Amino acid sequence: MATLKDIARALDLSITQVSRALNDHSDVSEDTRLRVKDAAQAMNYHPNASARKLVSGRSGMVGLVVPQHRDIGQDGIFLEVVAGLSAQFSGRGMQFVLHIMAENEPAIPVYQKLIGKALLDGFVLIDPQDQDPRIDFLARTGIAFVVHGRSGKVPGHPYFDIENEQLAYDLTAHVAARGHRRIAFLNGTSGRCYVTRREQGYHRALRDSGAEDLPHLHLNGEMDEATGLTATIRLFSGDAPRPTAILCGNVRLARGVYQALSALNLTVPGDVSVVAHDDELPSLRASAFFPALTVTKAPLRDSWEPLADCLAGAIAGKPLAELQRIGSFAFIERNSVADAPGIQSASNR
Repeated sequence: MATLKDIARALDLSITQVSRALNDHSDVSEDTRLRVKDAAQAMNYHPNASARKLVSGRSGMVGLVVPQHRDIGQDGIFLEVVAGLSAQFSGRGMQFVLHIMAENEPAIPVYQKLIGKALLDGFVLIDPQDQDPRIDFLARTGIAFVVHGRSGKVPGHPYFDIENEQLAYDLTAHVAARGHRRIAFLNGTSGRCYVTRREQGYHRALRDSGAEDLPHLHLNGEMDEATGLTATIRLFSGDAPRPTAILCGNVRLARGVYQALSALNLTVPGDVSVVAHDDELPSLRASAFFPALTVTKAPLRDSWEPLADCLAGAIAGKPLAELQRIGSFAFIERNSVADAPGIQSASNR
């Protein structure tokens, strides 16, 4: 493995110049900085974390702490999160550490232990709750962190998020404009920040359109195919009013909805219109549904770069206003929505 001395000898520079270039000191020219970093990469140089911590006060290492669950190795979304974040931090010369907690292990003691070892400069938090104890704890410690989402009405932490309330509003309003008045919403697990914001957008759109706000039509649960299937069967069982349109929190739920409606001999969109939010996962394309699915789209992969930017900025001490970012989403109309049965939509009157 190459050392600072090896790089210095290859470039005819001093060890001090090489060290300062690798640590982005302002007194090093951009040309020298690039030459040194290119050489370090070509020579497979990896700084010793303990030595780096002593020199700069930083280790160049950041962490993601996640709970263990049975199918974690087969969870496509989780694997995309880890791969995407790891690539982004690696591109910034930082090391990304994944810590998987033991089953049912409380999170705060884990963070306390990791912070106590003083090897990590900061953390990425995913799946934040409305009142998230991790955020409160990390804020009190003063260590840098960034959240994939927003917790609280006025978030006081670095984050990257999309407008979850607005996308749920737009999807609900879209089917309401086609005459639908009983619109179901298959949402994520209750208590998560994005789930709460989407619920707010859904209810606001129902009010604005004059559609019925029926509690039995809003269901929370895991955002997977099995939940989409069983929730749809539940919506069309019993004596409660049945929906003529279904909004899905993601495309995996929508696939389960399509399967259930087919089993019930109901057609999309003739009997039931379906819309969803699309994270654009590689293994599941909304455009390949039959009929093709109307969606709001914000690729999950677009989150990793701003999250890495915000955490790197937090570590560097940048102002909070520069570390709170909102991403955009697109609305894509396809063939999964029709006028409500027996009702002429406002757009066709």
